[in-house]
Amino acid sequence: MPAVSPVHPRLTEVTRRIVERSRESRQRYLARLDQAASKEPVRKGLACTNQAHGWAAAPEKDKIMLREMRHPNVAIVSSYNDMLSAHQPFETYPAIIKNAVHEVGATAQFAGGTPAMCDGVTQGEPGMELSLFSRDVIAMSTAIALSHNMFDAVTLLGVCDKIVPGLLIGVLQFGHLPAVFVPAGPMTSGISNGEKSKIRQLFAEGKCDRLELLRSEEASYHGAGTCTFYGTANSNQMLMEIMGLHLPGSAFVHPNTPLRDALTAEAGRVAARNTALGNNFIPVGRMIDEKAVVNGIVGLLATGGSTNHTMHLTAAARAAGIVIDWSDFDDLSAVVPLLAKIYPNGASDVNQFHAAGGMGYLTRELLKGGYLHADVMTVMGQGLQYYTREPFLIDGKVEWREAPEHSADESVLRPITKPFSADGGLRLLDGNLGRAVMKVSAVQPEHRIVEAPVMVFHDQHDVLEAFKRGEMEKDLIVVLRFQGPRAMGMPELHKLTPVMGVLQDRGFKVALITDGRMSGASGKVPSAIHITPEALAGGPLAKLRDGDIVRLDAVTGVLQAKVDSAVWASRERAEADLDANQHGMGRELFASFRHAATGAEEGALSLGLAH
Repeated sequence: MPAVSPVHPRLTEVTRRIVERSRESRQRYLARLDQAASKEPVRKGLACTNQAHGWAAAPEKDKIMLREMRHPNVAIVSSYNDMLSAHQPFETYPAIIKNAVHEVGATAQFAGGTPAMCDGVTQGEPGMELSLFSRDVIAMSTAIALSHNMFDAVTLLGVCDKIVPGLLIGVLQFGHLPAVFVPAGPMTSGISNGEKSKIRQLFAEGKCDRLELLRSEEASYHGAGTCTFYGTANSNQMLMEIMGLHLPGSAFVHPNTPLRDALTAEAGRVAARNTALGNNFIPVGRMIDEKAVVNGIVGLLATGGSTNHTMHLTAAARAAGIVIDWSDFDDLSAVVPLLAKIYPNGASDVNQFHAAGGMGYLTRELLKGGYLHADVMTVMGQGLQYYTREPFLIDGKVEWREAPEHSADESVLRPITKPFSADGGLRLLDGNLGRAVMKVSAVQPEHRIVEAPVMVFHDQHDVLEAFKRGEMEKDLIVVLRFQGPRAMGMPELHKLTPVMGVLQDRGFKVALITDGRMSGASGKVPSAIHITPEALAGGPLAKLRDGDIVRLDAVTGVLQAKVDSAVWASRERAEADLDANQHGMGRELFASFRHAATGAEEGALSLGLAH
């Protein structure tokens, strides 16, 4: 049993206020969960015709077990497709899971598939405007898959940006069922992230051609598995593990390896064992409670995780009747130490993080410091101590051993006694421009305060054109507005990263302010993102004009337009012509999502999750 320190007072304080804030909505959620829970298979209450439809195509042996109504039936919900590297490995998982659950006297059925899109493919393209809302589509797809009421537990196969949050939101609507998330793991390391970033900046400056850029990108993204930088996809995997939804140590095991397949099989067996038909009932809706959510926030802060989770974790928590906001992230960030530096926050990738000690080492160190709630329920049972271990394949079976006592590489993973910084590197910025988040873990201290005139844009491509014309060779703050969920689905804006990096490297004081996203790849340039309220929803960002002086101060948490208060109060709001962003590439199908979307701090949800 690893050493566990008393919980840090700040965790206790933040958890207490989340519990109080969520009291009514959480009670309503749990009441519905208890109403749906049953000690007998829920399919037993279906009419004979319904039952026959439900197992008509099952193998004869499975039909016998399903008819007997004594054996667990495990749903498989998968985001498999073979275009995206992270999801291609899932092709073989259903067969592995089905074989594994048979070993413990259960059955499994492929309940349904969900979409899975890649922001890396759609970056800077119209398809990116569907990206955020694909999360809500995935949640609905998960609900449809489980709506047949045939199942006693769920295995969820997903990895990347919107997929895992969507699966979690969806399965929490079936919170009376046990759920185990099954990752695919990262691809092997390609060229260094530093080299990749260098080539991107050279291309932005016109110093290398497109073929050289393509060769660099292909050397980085070269095989099956997630991208190896620490963006939203790999932050998802960390999050599912530290919240107890994965098997311990499974997040960063490579696909298409014997250990990966063994972990997939074990995930199926664990799901079958955790049903109400046995003695180890672990419904996901009770497992994901206020303490588990706080542990998730801590994990993100301690590793410099994706800023997307200031929305995704917020949305998932609301799906379980738990209300969190950016002040919770900010207050925890002030005390949670940064123990990992993974690109873009450092030079190393997730494979080097995993080799240095990975999730088991990280979890044990955070427990030592009192930065995690140890007394939480996980898919392995009561207590987070299971997650200080790492898996090994011994004689064809998975065995867990304690993670290494010492980090194998302190340039990527450090002990609690020697953190990279004393805080978690996420800031809440507030002022007369609204509320925003900023990831500072990759921003050098000398760049964390910028006060400069603004250049205002309504389209990221206009920013790139202004850079090419040489109009941005000065201290400036780029304001890119009308990018929020209601305006155009809140696209990620990575296309701006190289040019902003070039300007900073040339010695200019630069920053970005936007109601769009920069996500897990937020890097060295200070970026106030997710501004809420967004410009289209009455946000003050619409009042800014070219040349206004703005102060972005990540030290004191200020985001302020330094405009005379009387002038600011009387100034009319700008409008944007968004007609071109409402049609084509399927965008017209998402009009209702845009109209219904909540603010970024409320999770940018278009779903009816009022509890």
